[in-house]
Amino acid sequence: MFIEQPPWIYRVLFPGAIWRIPSKEKCVYLTFDDGPIPRITPWVLDLLDKYQIKATFFCVGDNVRKHPEIYRMILDRGHQTGNHTFNHIQGLRFWTTNYLANIKKAGEYIQSNLYRPPHGHMRFPQLLLLRKLYKIIMWDVVTRDYSPHKTPDGVFEIVKKYTRNGSVIVFHDSLKAETNMMNSLPRSIEWLQQQGYQFKLFE
Repeated sequence: MFIEQPPWIYRVLFPGAIWRIPSKEKCVYLTFDDGPIPRITPWVLDLLDKYQIKATFFCVGDNVRKHPEIYRMILDRGHQTGNHTFNHIQGLRFWTTNYLANIKKAGEYIQSNLYRPPHGHMRFPQLLLLRKLYKIIMWDVVTRDYSPHKTPDGVFEIVKKYTRNGSVIVFHDSLKAETNMMNSLPRSIEWLQQQGYQFKLFE
């Protein structure tokens, strides 16, 4: 559970970050990390169109640089985007100056006030500076679709087990997650809709 739905003790290490948006109504915030990637991201966009829902894509700047037409497709279809660094780097492995420079470089390609740190890791000084510039979006449910130790059924069960009102749910439009994501995302969306959840974007 520590990974799939981080406990409160971990969340308090990142004051000001958004893990979940408490709500009395049944709603979720569907997000995708690590794209845009040819074939995979367009497939996700077509699926979201099919179910008439919107999501937020936390994009890697270098992927946007290489595939600007797919990034534009995300925006043109009414979805949100967020900054996920330029090279998908972990804050713990970089000095704050270098880490912020990488995020700023991604910002040249991704015009958004939303930021999600890769792997959810960053130093406290990085957090303090970044929250002045961005709304930092973490997660309430990470599906682990990227894991070779998970099956599509296992990913789907994570969604069913941990989703609650206001959950921020993470899938990945990446090569690593391709099989699990493509096989579990449609079922997850259908189950969430059957349970009465509405899909929202961040304000």
